[in-house]
Amino acid sequence: MKHNNVLPNQHFRKGWQTRVKTWFNQPGAKKTRRVNRIKKAAQIAPRPVDGLLRPAIRAPTVRYNLKLRAGRGFSLDELKLAGINRKQAKTIGISVDHRRKNRSVEGMQTNVARLIEYKSKLVLFPRKANKPKKGDSAAADLAAATQVSLGAVLPVVQPAQTDLKRKIDGAQTANAYYTLRIARSDAKLKGVREARAKAAAEEEKAKQK
Repeated sequence: MKHNNVLPNQHFRKGWQTRVKTWFNQPGAKKTRRVNRIKKAAQIAPRPVDGLLRPAIRAPTVRYNLKLRAGRGFSLDELKLAGINRKQAKTIGISVDHRRKNRSVEGMQTNVARLIEYKSKLVLFPRKANKPKKGDSAAADLAAATQVSLGAVLPVVQPAQTDLKRKIDGAQTANAYYTLRIARSDAKLKGVREARAKAAAEEEKAKQK
């Protein structure tokens, strides 16, 4: 601290006992959350614990669009191509976002494939056990149905990175920097060299006389 200034006089300890916050309830809260998860899983069984099926999307802007992530919901075009009714989708565990637009063919094809794979693994229970309806799964499938309790339904998998640094086959071994420096030097000394060559030629011509 420079100069003859007054020392700061902040009263940081004034009544700190009444303002301090503690987290001694962390172990108890952790157990409470775990018990609630188990209760919820038993209540919604055999439906998946982690919620609805989400689409694989790329976030906007160059900063974040390198990675795939789970989106809000499938677009209406994706549901139509997969042969799923938009009203039925919510009843069979598929999230729907009517505002979302498809900007790329690859993204649409990826999500349609996700929906088709989900349909192939889906087990539909009848609302009334004694009265199965058209579209409900067979009795053998109902007996073998299990609940997805760990992780998301069909988790989004990052594609392998193909744009890796590698040597180009058949590339020349010439040094680009060296080549550019030589070209720059030649351009710079062009006039000097021409003048020298002209003077040398005149001198040689004078000697011959």
